[in-house]
Formats: sequence, C-alpha cells, structure tokens
Amino acid sequence: MTINIGRFGEDASDKAEEAQKLPELVYGSAEEFLHEQLLPTYVRDVDGRSAKWCIEWYFHPEAVSRIEALWRAWEHLRLDGATGISVWWKDHADHHMSMLLDPRGPFYKCDMQKHRDPDHLEPKKAPKGWFPDVRTQRQ
Repeated sequence: MTINIGRFGEDASDKAEEAQKLPELVYGSAEEFLHEQLLPTYVRDVDGRSAKWCIEWYFHPEAVSRIEALWRAWEHLRLDGATGISVWWKDHADHHMSMLLDPRGPFYKCDMQKHRDPDHLEPKKAPKGWFPDVRTQRQ
C-alpha cells in the first residue's frame, strides 16, 4: 500500500527526485542577477525625466517583485537553447524594464535628493541578508 502525501498523487520520494532534477541556478538571488546579468546587458540613459531608477531599488516592493520575476524567468528560459533568451527579452525584460524605468513607475517619488545620488547612478547592493542565495537553500 502506498500513501500519497502531496497533491495529485505525489509522495515524498517523488518530491525528492524532482528536487534532484532541478537545474542548478546561475544566480542565487534577484540582487545577484540584477548586478551580474541584467544591468550589464540592459543599458539605458537614466535621466530622471524619460527614464528613472533608484539606487536603493530594494526599498520599492514593486521593483523587487519585478526583478525577482525577471530573474526567475531568465533562469527558466536560459535552458531553452533555441529561443529562450529571445522570449525572455521580448516577454519579460522589455515589459518589466519599461515599467521599472517609467517616470511614473515604482521610482516616481524618488528624485535626485531621495534615494538618488546624482553623481553615482550605479545601484547599490541591498543590506546584507535581504537577498539570501537560494542555491544553498535548495540542497
């Protein structure tokens, strides 16, 4: 007799097998993805009028959620060697970055005196512990 613990007939051994099959993540957090992949490849002129960004982006829940979505989608779609990255750009990066950079987007209340350093537009790292490396939590 087999006792199913999970939904739809999954038992603990099925979940353990599935966890072992998960591909290793390239980036361990949304923050790491932002600094190592997204920002170096998605280069825009951020002038505060036509495009806006906050160097302390992690204080903006919508921005964190969108960057997390971009990271998760990228990790999934990078595995499609044919069109995955193109789909990521078209369906994810172009959409979310347009929303993030929009002057009326999540950073609309930030200006050069709040959360913005006019001489340093490179986003800062979030305080330690805000974005733990999920790769260590998957093992």
